[in-house]
Amino acid sequence: MTEGYEEFTDSQIKILQRYVTHTTSNIFCLRNLPEVIKGALFSRYSRSSLGLRSLLLKDFILNEETAFVAITGTQVDLDQKQVEDQIIGIKKAQNFYDRILDGYGDDSIGELGGGHLAIENISMISAKIIEDARIGGSPLEKSTRYIYFDQKIDGKYLFYREPILLASAFRETYLQTCNSLFETYSSLIPPLMGQMEKKFPKEHDVSKVAYAAALRAKVLDCLRGLLPVSTLTNMGIYGNGRFFEYLIQKLNSHNLAEVQDIGRKSFQELNKILPSFVRRADLNHKYQLSFTQFREQMGNTLKLLASRHSVGLDKMEHAGVRLIGYEEESPIKVAAALLFEHCHAGLFELQEHCKNLSTEELNHILDSASNFRENRRHKSPRALEHATFTFEIVADFGVYRDLQRHRMLTQERQIITCDFGYFIPHEILDTEMEKPYREAMERAKKVYDKIAEEFSEEAQYVAPMAFNMHWYFHVNLRLLQWLCELRSAPAGHPTYRFIAQEMAKQVCHVLPIFERFFKFVDYEGYELGRLDQEIRIIEKKTAKGSG
Repeated sequence: MTEGYEEFTDSQIKILQRYVTHTTSNIFCLRNLPEVIKGALFSRYSRSSLGLRSLLLKDFILNEETAFVAITGTQVDLDQKQVEDQIIGIKKAQNFYDRILDGYGDDSIGELGGGHLAIENISMISAKIIEDARIGGSPLEKSTRYIYFDQKIDGKYLFYREPILLASAFRETYLQTCNSLFETYSSLIPPLMGQMEKKFPKEHDVSKVAYAAALRAKVLDCLRGLLPVSTLTNMGIYGNGRFFEYLIQKLNSHNLAEVQDIGRKSFQELNKILPSFVRRADLNHKYQLSFTQFREQMGNTLKLLASRHSVGLDKMEHAGVRLIGYEEESPIKVAAALLFEHCHAGLFELQEHCKNLSTEELNHILDSASNFRENRRHKSPRALEHATFTFEIVADFGVYRDLQRHRMLTQERQIITCDFGYFIPHEILDTEMEKPYREAMERAKKVYDKIAEEFSEEAQYVAPMAFNMHWYFHVNLRLLQWLCELRSAPAGHPTYRFIAQEMAKQVCHVLPIFERFFKFVDYEGYELGRLDQEIRIIEKKTAKGSG
């Protein structure tokens, strides 16, 4: 497992020891910090190339503008007695919660405590596995559109050195392929930046900072597909104890060595601040042992059954979205649910009543939930959750990486492969950059195919993000409305904008009566869509600075 790359002076370590549970491990927790600082720190984290500890020192502790000492009410010098007192306090709390847990067995007790966990220098595929845990946790990941991934540390590009592959005959092939992908990514940044500057010259009334940020986002959006999913990233997660316990149990039970290592280290660090809540995720705990056995037996059985029942069945050959499930009676169910809260009738009786309404009257009920929305942040009532849809999607890993963050839905993906083709941005087509881009993809596919014959799961690490993958969304209308309106916004990546637009179009095609609920979906195309948002950000900063 890759440890943290940061180096600190003795005085910096002394400061950090008060605020982090570990000063050298790549996985650690925050402590002794108010929620306002932790929230701001994690928010800043996703758009910084710095590790969380360096960011905490540079932008918060040593930054006079943050009034760090005033907010925390402490000096930055380490007070060993306070740290010891905190440990004693945690142990006292642990005894209390252990009695509650043992006495009542109520898992919801685990939601009464929470923590901030930083996970650094892990692969992008591991980040997705972690983010797949949906309820009770809030993850934030390093962005590929604000940060250049062409850095080297000690002369090495930052990707995960998978131990099983490094111990196999594929060692050199794996390393060479990942290095080659990073080299192609790095080499195409200057020419693509030059092309974008010519195509989108800065207008005289646009801020240089906003223009540069929009241009960088455009270039990095185009090139992110060259990065292998072994690329190292950073994550910040806030979660309650119940969330962390189940997350760690899943990580401990995973087949990938990296994921298991993340689970073990996460338990070690969270056990320092939330010991009662994560205790059943200890590798030797009976619940963890039983859970691991359950996952292994279920997984092995389903693999055998899937290989038997999927023989000869077609697959989605091309990238795209298809709506494969919905209910014709959804509008009736939504209308009945809208009325339910405001009367005393039964839901079943309301549904039967709505079946006999005229189209005009049904429209009138549905209009009541849509006419007064003035922007996408006016979230619709829960009644819309009575309509559900199932979409099957084939798109590149980069798009999945963005859309998978909508966790309040049922989603599942297949293993990452190089079997569904890859995405190439139109900005690269018919330019001198197209050849090296395609050559990098084809080399990576050949290597993936060879490795996958022996190590199907570990082979995922060498797949570039541009290769398409296969997953599904089972989603209710309320969440779909939010997803489509948010992800179709001008500032979004063009590929996931298309998917958001297409999902809305397909629902409106089969159930035109629901079109009213997608009123803020943006169907326009934008060449430099990020520019307007960057200008607004700069204007806000300028206004605050002059206020």
